[in-house]
Amino acid sequence: MSVLFGLLWPLERFNTGVLAIGKAIAVAALGIMVCLILGQVFFRYVLNDAPNWTEEGARFGMLWMTGLMAPLAYRMGGFVAIDMLERALPKLISGLLTFLLMCIAMWVLFIAWERGLNNHVDTLSGRGCSSSLRWPFGIEIGKCGDKFQNNFQYASLWVGVNLLILVNLELMIRQIIKLAGQGDKLKPLSADDFQGAD
Repeated sequence: MSVLFGLLWPLERFNTGVLAIGKAIAVAALGIMVCLILGQVFFRYVLNDAPNWTEEGARFGMLWMTGLMAPLAYRMGGFVAIDMLERALPKLISGLLTFLLMCIAMWVLFIAWERGLNNHVDTLSGRGCSSSLRWPFGIEIGKCGDKFQNNFQYASLWVGVNLLILVNLELMIRQIIKLAGQGDKLKPLSADDFQGAD
């Protein structure tokens, strides 16, 4: 059991730190996304000419916000769950069912990891250039010159899956410890770790 606690504590600290940074970036991405959408509405309806890059910029912010907030929501139990069966079962069977579901989730996440990398980030479309989103001040980076390369957007999903795998691993270790009857020694996961994330 001490081996599991030895694995859990550094993973908990790592996830807490990375997810707190991810939350700050996601909040900034949300703010930028809202500003871009409001600007697009203003320019379209007041001046009859919206910049064509605002929609793609808002989508860029939305993808990164989702990729960085999904692991935090999963860790805090913020995803929608149908847990009638789990609550109706005896505690041990319910705990085993929860662990089985986490194993299935890990399997799905490993598939998503491979597909996210090979079907999105490192593909022809991922290596393609954005149609309208450009680097500021005419900066030229990589083969796309002053345009964003699409894999900067697609990488958000792959990064999110990597973080989800780490969170799922932490939750699996916690569940094994609970099944072994040592759950009272675990520090509860709380939103306080993230300064107000709910």
